[in-house]
Amino acid sequence: MGRKLLYLFLLVTFSAQSQIEQGSLFSEAIGKNIKKYTKNSQEAYADQDFERAEFLFDSLINNVVNGSYLDNFKVRKLSGRKIELYKFERPMFLMTYASWCTPGVGEVPALNEVAEKYYKDIDFVVLFWDSKESVRKSTRDYSRRINIIYVDEKENKNDHIVEIMKHSLGFPTSFFIDENKRIVDVRRGVLHPYNEKYEISFELNYNSFLNGISLLKNLGDEDKDHIASKQNP
Repeated sequence: MGRKLLYLFLLVTFSAQSQIEQGSLFSEAIGKNIKKYTKNSQEAYADQDFERAEFLFDSLINNVVNGSYLDNFKVRKLSGRKIELYKFERPMFLMTYASWCTPGVGEVPALNEVAEKYYKDIDFVVLFWDSKESVRKSTRDYSRRINIIYVDEKENKNDHIVEIMKHSLGFPTSFFIDENKRIVDVRRGVLHPYNEKYEISFELNYNSFLNGISLLKNLGDEDKDHIASKQNP
């Protein structure tokens, strides 16, 4: 019985790893297209053609990124301990961030609520491209259901994967990743004016997060259409 269980475990592990090896990795897929995208995108923003800029981003995600597999690389927890991204074995919501990014007033509370509701089925991970000290100061309001990790680029100056992951799509950017590490969708953070009301910010972010999570969780229509009514925290 013990041998059968061991064989089954090895078979499942090998099968999952084979799927990752057969598909293109994110760094490879986007590395072939990022220069052209960046050039065209910068031209669109320079011309204030925001509709074209958004079209270019969506095209890159739908035609290049979606279906590729997340690269595995080492990150650090707030404790300082190094772990690999593949240690998160469930479907993953991965948001990339930096301490100097200013979130909308309702963004973190919205993410906290979604994480509290679905943490048993999905790994919620926020990856900061920053130093440990900056990350600690920026993450005090996050739920304990959210895994806070960081990569200090000063420690990874020669890491091609880290360079591609950090500089290709900007941040904040949300990746929705299935249990096999296949990227299902990628979305930018919700744009917000700095004087935005809490209720509006919460609603926009909550629905954006939940809509992406539904791709991984196959949520029912009732959950997808739900908009929570919140008061200022």
